[in-house]
Amino acid sequence: MSLLFAGRRQSTAHRAAIPSGRVRWLHRTLVGWGFAGPATALVVGLSIFPAAWAFLISLQKWNGIAPAKPIGLLNYQFMAQDPDLFAAVQHTLVFTVLFVPSSIFLGMLVAVALNRPIKLVGFYRTCIFIPFVASAAATGILASFVFNPQYGAANSLLRVLGLPQQQFLESQSQALAVICLIALWGQVGFTVVVYLAALQDIPKDVVEAARMDGANRWQVFRHVTLPALGPVTVFTSIWQTITALQLFDLVFTTTRGGPLGATQTIVYYVYTQAFKLTKFGYGSAVAYGLFAVTMLITVGMILYSRRSKIEAF
Repeated sequence: MSLLFAGRRQSTAHRAAIPSGRVRWLHRTLVGWGFAGPATALVVGLSIFPAAWAFLISLQKWNGIAPAKPIGLLNYQFMAQDPDLFAAVQHTLVFTVLFVPSSIFLGMLVAVALNRPIKLVGFYRTCIFIPFVASAAATGILASFVFNPQYGAANSLLRVLGLPQQQFLESQSQALAVICLIALWGQVGFTVVVYLAALQDIPKDVVEAARMDGANRWQVFRHVTLPALGPVTVFTSIWQTITALQLFDLVFTTTRGGPLGATQTIVYYVYTQAFKLTKFGYGSAVAYGLFAVTMLITVGMILYSRRSKIEAF
């Protein structure tokens, strides 16, 4: 009988030692937030809070020193009447039209070439990817020396070939195209790596079956490889479009928006308004306008890919 009571006391004590469901839930929650908390605080502190604060500033007139003056949507209304902003939008659109298709086409072309079993293929892939790893500021500074009209390597090469010298970054008609060329040199490595990964995921059985059916290399690429690269193309298009719309560092390190505003992009215009002219409210409004346009383009391309049954996202 004493053994029976002793067993009951032990089982009761054992059940009391087991934490209840609420305690277990609290323990799991605290452990989870212990891992996710630092990253969440970083995202909130460096992304969400600055974005919300910038929106509040866009509704005010503030130079960073004097007290802010609420003006409602007046900054956004002024955007529709700003000719300098229209010029910056035009330059950004021209750069985007030149940069995005070129980077996708060159990336796909180089990826297909480097996907073949050739000697030193690892070395070639590394050389293509190194410019992407390098900072855009370093790339811009290097390009400033290369395309210098007086002593640059580009004009030296033209002189050797017997061609007339060019002004490059100091010419209103050439500066934006040269910046696009510099951006391609730095960004093509990204599209090459993405397309290389996609090419290596294509089933070899499908390619071999197409060849056995009598398809040549071009037909295999057109009817097998190219459709398989559809999701990657949508992804790289969105990525490179966002990159083009946010162009700043190359302009800052090469032309500073010149000559005569020929390379002033939207982001550089935001920088000029906010940090040079201390018009923080108007600069924030332009930045939010760029955010809205970028979001619309991204959502539109995602919806297009889903309607076209391209599983990019």
